[in-house]
Amino acid sequence: MKGIILAGGLGTRLQPITFGVSKQLLPVYDKPMIYYPLSVLMLTGVTDIQIISSPDDLGGFRKLLGDGSELGLNLTYAEQDKPRGIADAFLVGADHIGDDSVALVLGDNLFHGYGFGEVLQTNARDVEGCVLFGYPVRDPERYGVGVLDADGRLTSLEEKPTRPRSNLAVTGLYFYDNSVIDIARGLEPSERGELEITDVNRTYLERGTARLVELGRGFVWLDTGTHDALTEAGQYVQLLEHRQGVRIACIEEIAWRMGYIDRAACHRLGRNLASSPYGQYVMEITAA
Repeated sequence: MKGIILAGGLGTRLQPITFGVSKQLLPVYDKPMIYYPLSVLMLTGVTDIQIISSPDDLGGFRKLLGDGSELGLNLTYAEQDKPRGIADAFLVGADHIGDDSVALVLGDNLFHGYGFGEVLQTNARDVEGCVLFGYPVRDPERYGVGVLDADGRLTSLEEKPTRPRSNLAVTGLYFYDNSVIDIARGLEPSERGELEITDVNRTYLERGTARLVELGRGFVWLDTGTHDALTEAGQYVQLLEHRQGVRIACIEEIAWRMGYIDRAACHRLGRNLASSPYGQYVMEITAA
């Protein structure tokens, strides 16, 4: 499975702080926002990852993450010269995906929960069709919503319904088989001129190959695209890290525990950040 992080967009809801920096490079407490979706792909077992962003912002991501080799990853970068919808990522990243399946995660989404890695790995195996992840929200009319029948089968997908028939919002994490490329190529742009991800998902639903995994109690999904949401996400991370003494989305630790790098390599990465509490944490957990 290949991975894509869509880190484009103009960040208009976060202006003026996004006038000079990509939204996905803003801090969520103690680390850049993009660490959170990157950690999701790493926990899934995906190591070949493409980051898609605007030409002006790609330099910042390259400076931050490089080619990924220090983490045991293969990171590449691709330009999206202007926002064309989430589904455009499959056209931009078609060569990167090749003949493989793909996991797409939005660059401003934060996921956390006990056993999340196992959930991801289980659902990433032998993807046939698409796998969506639903999260219960109080205001489903703001989101794409999945409707399940009594047996847990996905029966409907509604985009920002005025009268939602479910409270399960479709999150910004998606697993697809390789046919997603052809599906995206066949889409008609919306009135906004964008290729809508809901149209992709509905195509799979019509084929009978779409399913939705519920992320219920014990899981957290946050979209950090507004000032309030960004602040709340930072407070959530701060609280858990202070209470539990662990770091959420610490990509160095994940790389080590997933076997992408060894303990010594992880310790060296921490030593490079030794003047920060983040780096000291990495050194502490890998101390022989």
